[in-house]
Amino acid sequence: MKEISFTSSFLSYNSLEELPNDIQTLMNEAVEVRKKAYAPYSQFRVGAALLLDNGKIVLGSNQENAAYPSGLCAERVAIFHAGSIYPEAKILKMAITAASDINQTKAPIPPCGSCRQSIAEYEIKQDTPIEIYFMGEIGEIYKSESLKNLLPFMFDKKFL
Repeated sequence: MKEISFTSSFLSYNSLEELPNDIQTLMNEAVEVRKKAYAPYSQFRVGAALLLDNGKIVLGSNQENAAYPSGLCAERVAIFHAGSIYPEAKILKMAITAASDINQTKAPIPPCGSCRQSIAEYEIKQDTPIEIYFMGEIGEIYKSESLKNLLPFMFDKKFL
């Protein structure tokens, strides 16, 4: 028997103002699209903004459905939209923000497991890491250099 250990490393910014200008812009886009989320059941709104290598910014917000599995998270809405509109473009950076209609979210909110798997698919496909910035409604913002920090045991096509 042996022990396997993984270490994840993140940068933490205290506020939006500490972020590089391009990331401030990207996060502000995510905040605006978060306000357009369709979240009548969870009252938890998420916005995602992607910066592609062609300079385009692609947005997504969570879209709920009374049949819960039929909805989609903001990250997947944005990724799938980018993949369908710009199939050859690489995703360079992703900004994610989440806010509750009930309680103020002060801690950084990372992507869920399904979103992590979808981000992994594109990171592997493009063979380039995706910088991921995530926050709540206010407060700290975390930066991950790659999805591998959030999902060290990635499942991909090599297992099929």
